[in-house]
Amino acid sequence: MRNSSHKAGLTDFLAQQSAQTNKKRFSPNLIRWLKALLLPTLLLILCEFLVRNGDIEAYLLPAPSSLWQSFWDLAQTDLLQHIYISTWRVLIGFALGSGFALIFAIWVGLSKEVEAYLEPTFSALKSIPSLAWIPLLLLWLGIDESSKITLIAIGAFFPTYTNTVAAIHNVDRKLIEVGKVYRLNALQRVISIVLPAASSGILTGLRNSLSLSWMFMIAAELIAATQGIGYLLSDGRETSRPDIVIIAIILLALLGKISDRLMKQLENYLLRWRDTIHKQT
Repeated sequence: MRNSSHKAGLTDFLAQQSAQTNKKRFSPNLIRWLKALLLPTLLLILCEFLVRNGDIEAYLLPAPSSLWQSFWDLAQTDLLQHIYISTWRVLIGFALGSGFALIFAIWVGLSKEVEAYLEPTFSALKSIPSLAWIPLLLLWLGIDESSKITLIAIGAFFPTYTNTVAAIHNVDRKLIEVGKVYRLNALQRVISIVLPAASSGILTGLRNSLSLSWMFMIAAELIAATQGIGYLLSDGRETSRPDIVIIAIILLALLGKISDRLMKQLENYLLRWRDTIHKQT
């Protein structure tokens, strides 16, 4: 009996050691990445097979293996310039649109009187599709950078505005009354009480605004541009180059994912105090 119990204990010990070794060998982050890459990899293999087998014509959908050469050819010319121009337009438009949105949202969120004047107009403007702004902006601002950045700023304005107003409305009014008791002026109450309490909703709006900024950038560059990723999309369509179109789409997906990831890390950093509160409670 004693030998059998020793054997059972040794078996359990070896099983635990094996499980710990597997955990060290396959970290949760690695497993998460493998799961995320599974579907895209299967789609690439399927596309490669269908094109090579002749089920899909190459002029409609090039084989994924042939995209590398097209990407290398673009990289040898002005691909980095296109990426830089589009990224610069997005960042400037996002900064302007979100900045003005924060100002108006704080104003509307803290004043019922201002909300009565501005909220109906902003709600109506929010419903206008992005493409509807383009003819008017071209008439007013021409085809230079100002019209493109203005369109991106319009796209970035409304998600930040809407989420910020909702977040401020959800702030406990007792906190604001406490600020008045401590004789904080209006600006001090906004900075010390309102913005920290509404920070979660504000940052969610900023993330949504950044995503929409990329979408509005494509709308602007498809209409009137000689540089940028949207121009690559238009040029690939006009020259019947689906490989360039697909490369531009992949670049948009990567840039959008990277920017959203950076914004998420910023959000986690700014809201790190929530984790501290949860640990204390």
